[in-house]
Amino acid sequence: MPKIEGFKVRNYRALHNVQMGKFWNENDKAALSPMTVVIGKNGVGKSSLFDAFGFLADCLKHGVEEACDARGRGGFERIRSRGQTGPVEFEIYYRGDTNDRPITYELAIDLDSDGRPQVLRERLRQRRQDQRRGWPFSFLWLDGGKGVAWKGQSGRQIDENLSPINVDALINSVESESSETEVVQLDDSRRLGIATLGSLKQHPRIAAFRRFIEGWYLSYFTPDAARSLPLAGPQKQLNVHGDNLGNVVQYMEREHKARFQTILNRIAEKIPGIQKIDTLPSPDKRLLLRFNNQGFVDPFFAQEMSDGTLKVFAYMLLLEDPNPPPFICIEEPENGLYHKLLESLVAEFRAHATNKKQSSQVFVTTHQPYLVDALKPEEVWILEKGTDGFSTIRRASDHPVVSAMVKQGLPLGGLWYSDYLDTK
Repeated sequence: MPKIEGFKVRNYRALHNVQMGKFWNENDKAALSPMTVVIGKNGVGKSSLFDAFGFLADCLKHGVEEACDARGRGGFERIRSRGQTGPVEFEIYYRGDTNDRPITYELAIDLDSDGRPQVLRERLRQRRQDQRRGWPFSFLWLDGGKGVAWKGQSGRQIDENLSPINVDALINSVESESSETEVVQLDDSRRLGIATLGSLKQHPRIAAFRRFIEGWYLSYFTPDAARSLPLAGPQKQLNVHGDNLGNVVQYMEREHKARFQTILNRIAEKIPGIQKIDTLPSPDKRLLLRFNNQGFVDPFFAQEMSDGTLKVFAYMLLLEDPNPPPFICIEEPENGLYHKLLESLVAEFRAHATNKKQSSQVFVTTHQPYLVDALKPEEVWILEKGTDGFSTIRRASDHPVVSAMVKQGLPLGGLWYSDYLDTK
């Protein structure tokens, strides 16, 4: 399963320069763990970090201008860090599978001469098959929508350690190599190159990376959305808002009965009394999601169930997806949940993230110490606000005193609550 090993953001809201995990030139650092949890006080940038992933996914799906305006972001000047004039930049260091060579994706977005957001620079690079050290070689290089892409899984790529790259000179130097190179000129600099080239068979590495981002699941789940009455009809996967919860239940009931029963059994362990969950089409073909509780003859419908029950059910359904998304990002899953449920929820997330057969990388933000109590120091990143007003981030396991105290049996959330994780 693909995995993000490093993530870097520059000039995105409070994230002026934030890096998590490792990159190709940082062998001394540890990669992001299968489950990563970011903690911090209110206003330190947790929502901005969550939204950075959503922004990237929106850029791929809709283009950079639409992404700047989507989800209430308010346009490019509102997402660029205050007081900064440089581009908004992202860097992802990811591995397609355990034995694959890692790939680095770089994206820079800025305003064009007409004040519209555009893709300033886009690049994908990877070390060659027999290369263990040194600079990785670019197999996609675009400046302002113009550049070069290398076909297949290998080929003569740009040696970036030789000299600064001029895109026009690069195009002239490779035009004769049509068998393995392709000169690219996009007609819209507001669209990502990976969105176009990733749909072509001759670019399998670009296509794989595009599918990876397209598969991300960022949860904007709200219980009120789950209480809506969608039209009847089975659907394979839960959408980001959760308003098709009943449709997914329909699909699981029909196509994966044993797996759905497993979900019910696990929910019953966490929320006592629930005996059965199913759906009932209404006369106007709307779908009712109903819960049978122990001690009651008549079922309860989703509109009558608590926020916590609907949330736990949605998370269990998401984790039991027969074709899980490669990356799951959830903001503050603790909201509406009984605090004693949080430990078991973390256990469910970790078991899913570390499943060797079928798993997703799980990324969570929280400010709930009870949830952090169930975590390991290497899974936790502490986000804080620096004296300049911008966010800083560090791994809890990098604090030797904290790691030692956790080994002695002290809960990590309790240490955070007692300010042992503060830099001051």
